Amino acid sequence: MKISHYFEFEDHVTGGIRESVAHQRKMLDRLDLEYTTEPTLEADVFHCNLMGPRSVWYARRARKRGVPVVAHTHVTAEDFGDSFRFTNALAKPLRPYLERAYGLADALVCPSEYNQGLIEDYADVPTRVISNGVDREKLEGFESLREEYLERYDLEPPVVFLVGHVIKRKGLETFVETARQLPEVDFAWFGPIDRSLKGRETKQLIDSSPDNCTFTGFIDDIRGAYAAGDIFFFPTHEENEGIALLEAMTAGKAVVVRDIETFTWLEDGEDCLKVGAAGSSAANANANTAVATDGGPTSFVDAIERLRDPDVRERLGANARERSEEFSLETIAQAYEQLYAEVI
Repeated sequence: MKISHYFEFEDHVTGGIRESVAHQRKMLDRLDLEYTTEPTLEADVFHCNLMGPRSVWYARRARKRGVPVVAHTHVTAEDFGDSFRFTNALAKPLRPYLERAYGLADALVCPSEYNQGLIEDYADVPTRVISNGVDREKLEGFESLREEYLERYDLEPPVVFLVGHVIKRKGLETFVETARQLPEVDFAWFGPIDRSLKGRETKQLIDSSPDNCTFTGFIDDIRGAYAAGDIFFFPTHEENEGIALLEAMTAGKAVVVRDIETFTWLEDGEDCLKVGAAGSSAANANANTAVATDGGPTSFVDAIERLRDPDVRERLGANARERSEEFSLETIAQAYEQLYAEVI
């Protein structure tokens, strides 16, 4: 079996999609499956990770030649907005383009059940949920970097942190305003800022952030983020899965998330704290008073205040680490081998 495992715009796309592709190729190596990263129809399966125009061109020709096409649904119109400049304007015309592009596949790989629910309205193509997974090996030894990264960014534990591109969709406004309401707590967002690609509102949020809110920009060793951080704060509004979340859980960090459909697999008060749903117990585990649950900054303040207790932080972090084991590359790898065999 030979796979054409193609990632269009590979030299330009970063973030979660790039990490997912790296994870897939690591799994293919472990499965000892032959593959090429070049687009070719001299393969048993054409697997594309980003349905750009070149991928669409090859997918059409693959179908004509009887080569099965597998496509990842990393991109949806729903999660495209509030990312970079012009993405809001492009989100609407993106939908019909993706409907046609995903419709060329014989099978669609969705990183989560939430993403699968969206994609089933895009194309009448069989879908399969396969997590992006978490590369445990990439995080090995992160603990040894703690003092170095705390000192580098002048952070005082417990540190509230986030990892990834600084974009509005991931809850930038909530992150900044929550930091403003907790001036005695250090907040750090580890990840590329790419100011030239940001809209005016995003740049204003970054520039007007309080002194206890640090935007590190790109860091050369992502392990340093998980070493320095203590409370992973993920107030994203829309997410297909969230590799950084899985990494934080693997590192045993206590997690606070916005209560959105993507995270229904997480259990509030057990492996995370959720904020946003009416009746949510987020930030209220073992507490004597109720907290706000509207998903605004005040609600997240309450959750983070609870996690300043090291015992609560340790309990939720340990549960998160255990829960993350089901997303290891070793666990997920077989799903790809089975999918390829089925489409062939």
